[in-house]
Amino acid sequence: MSFATFTFYAFAVILIFAALRVITTRNPVHAALWLVLSFFTAAAIWLLLRAEFLAIALVLVYVGAVMVLFLFVVMMLDVNFDTMRQHFRSYLPIGAAVGALVLFEMALVIAESAIGPSTPAPPPPTGSNTEALGQLLYVHYVYPFEIAAVVLLVAIIAAIALTHRERRERKHQDPGQQVKARREDRVRLVNLPSEKPPG
Repeated sequence: MSFATFTFYAFAVILIFAALRVITTRNPVHAALWLVLSFFTAAAIWLLLRAEFLAIALVLVYVGAVMVLFLFVVMMLDVNFDTMRQHFRSYLPIGAAVGALVLFEMALVIAESAIGPSTPAPPPPTGSNTEALGQLLYVHYVYPFEIAAVVLLVAIIAAIALTHRERRERKHQDPGQQVKARREDRVRLVNLPSEKPPG
C-alpha cells in the first residue's frame, strides 16, 4: 500500500466518523462543529485528487460562510430541543425512507463504477481544472447554477426573518421617551435638617 492510498483511507475513515457524529450527536452546536471537520476532511481528499480549486472553495464557502450561518441560526432561534425529542419517533418513517433512497443511489453509483461506464469518458481538459470548472458552471450549467444561487439567497433571507421575530421578553428603549425626560422627573431634592450633637 502506497502512502497516497494510506492517506486516502485515513481521511475517508475520519470523514465517515465525523459524518456519523453529525447525525448522532444531540447538541446542534456540536453537530455543526463535526460538520466543519467533515468539510475539512473532504477538502483534503479533493486535494489528493488534484482538485485544488474545489478544496479551497469548500473551505472558504462552506466552512467560512455557510457554517457561520448555521451556527448563527442555531444559537439565535431558541429552539426547545426537549420538546422536539419527544416527537422523535414520528420522524422515523420519513428519515428511513430518505436514508433508503440515499443508499439506493449510492449503490447505483458504486455498481456503475464497478461494471464500467456505458459511455466512454470525455477527454481531459487542456487547461487547468479551475478553467474546466468555470466552463461547466458558467457555460454548460449556467441556469442550474443561477437557480442554486437564488435558493441559497432565499435560505439566507428566511434565516434572517426567523431570527428577527418579535419577542415578548425582549427589553427595548423608546428614544422618544428618553428625549422627553426632565430633571424634575428624575431628581428629587430633599431638605433634611442638620443633626445636632448630643448635649
